[in-house]
Amino acid sequence: MACTVDPEENTVRAIDGIREAAADGADIVCLPELFRTRYFCQTEDASLFAHAETVPGPTTDLLAEEARKLGVDIVASLFERRASGIYHNTSALVRADSGFVGKYRKMHIPDDPRYYEKFYFTPGDLGFVTFESRRARIGALICWDQWYPEAARAASLRGAEILFYPTAIGWHPDERDNLGEQQHEAWELMQRSHAVANGVFVVSVNRVGFEPAPDAKTVSEGIQFWGQSFVAGPDGSIWHRSPSDRDDVAVVELDLSRIDFMRHGWPFLRDRRIEAYGDLSERYVDHG
Repeated sequence: MACTVDPEENTVRAIDGIREAAADGADIVCLPELFRTRYFCQTEDASLFAHAETVPGPTTDLLAEEARKLGVDIVASLFERRASGIYHNTSALVRADSGFVGKYRKMHIPDDPRYYEKFYFTPGDLGFVTFESRRARIGALICWDQWYPEAARAASLRGAEILFYPTAIGWHPDERDNLGEQQHEAWELMQRSHAVANGVFVVSVNRVGFEPAPDAKTVSEGIQFWGQSFVAGPDGSIWHRSPSDRDDVAVVELDLSRIDFMRHGWPFLRDRRIEAYGDLSERYVDHG
């Protein structure tokens, strides 16, 4: 979805999308990263902490009511206020039958031009938790987490059958012509590799549209979000890809028996040499 400057408008549009997905038979609905606002991390502005809320809190309460009425589970990415000075980028699972189930706090926090998330978000401290939805065990990682094979593996080892990645990623306008295609391909390829390596489904849900930087000096400064939300199967194949330039509500039927099929044929989890991976807990292994 594209997001406006009005959080309430964005929430209404998200709920409209959830209702449309439910009418088309969805069991689990995932929203993009920080769907209630434009991507505010393009600049460092302390006044924007006012957008944060408790989790569980008002938005999860609202979504829980919709989930109950519609018979769907919902994965929602929210700006969590934990305490004064401690905020998280958090995904919550809300179930149709029991309301708020739990939350995951984004572990990997970027700090790049127009992605100044370290100013706003404390790194997560809940680990790579997974949740029981009514139809599958899921992981609900967030955006920058999607570049880390360790995160996908840790969630998969906790039983996740579907890895959801609420996302806000796009191009800097001055890079799109020269680097845009490669950047998008790298993003999708990385996540498809998580599906293959772990024998799981991957669902990545992005936003679309151009969002100008709040401190822009020209009309072109900002982020062009590339959309193209997608679903990858346990063999890495694309089961669905959304457009790059408009909102899209897509219901994709996942055959969870493909997980067993792929893991029997490609038993990567069986053949892991866990006793040999100690170096992975180091920042870097000096070898000079």
